[in-house]
Amino acid sequence: MQKLKQIYEGKAKKLYETDDQDLLIQEFKDDATAFDATKRGTIVNKGVINNKLSETIFGLLEKKGIPTHFVKRLNDRDMLVKRVEIVPLEVTMRNIVAGGMAKLLGLEEGIILKRPVLEWHYKEDKLHDPLINDDHALALGIATEKELEAIRKYSVKINEVLTKFFDSKGLTLVDFKLEFGRYKGKIILADEISPDTCRLWDKTTKEKLDKDRFRRDLGNVEEAYQEVLRRVMA
Repeated sequence: MQKLKQIYEGKAKKLYETDDQDLLIQEFKDDATAFDATKRGTIVNKGVINNKLSETIFGLLEKKGIPTHFVKRLNDRDMLVKRVEIVPLEVTMRNIVAGGMAKLLGLEEGIILKRPVLEWHYKEDKLHDPLINDDHALALGIATEKELEAIRKYSVKINEVLTKFFDSKGLTLVDFKLEFGRYKGKIILADEISPDTCRLWDKTTKEKLDKDRFRRDLGNVEEAYQEVLRRVMA
């Protein structure tokens, strides 16, 4: 499968057409951004790591009944995926207070939530992906009731599966972001699952092993990503 015309470039990935109109090649980049791309940098081999991690995790989720856009990993940086229409609604699943939730509610990072929290965010960089509710999504035509129901069901299930999976690898899944797309009339999981999109802490030491090391200038960013890959693949 060869790359043809590039049709998209985002902060962390590029998308290319293929000779099959239903399939795209997703290329993972080493570029790193934070704070709505006001902070930029490079994490060496991040694209290679995130591609391998996403392959493994998408495979796990498929086995658990979660439909995804993943078809197969082509090489170190490229993944063959189904061509979806992205729903402009980012889901954040939270198990522990951190990041935006800590800032929004004035809470201390690290508080374990009594139950997981699902947040809808309208995907619009210019507006900083604002927090919205079901009524906003329905009134603005972002998604239908049936689509919201499917996205919520899948998100909750993904959180259950990944919390157990990462726990078995000595990692705490603090929170993570998901994107979904429409494919042949159905909702499926898209994008990636990696330390770019998940907050992962060492279960014992609470050491951050994710993109927060880049956001907060904590150092050892490449080593953190490599450690997550080592544990997941072990």
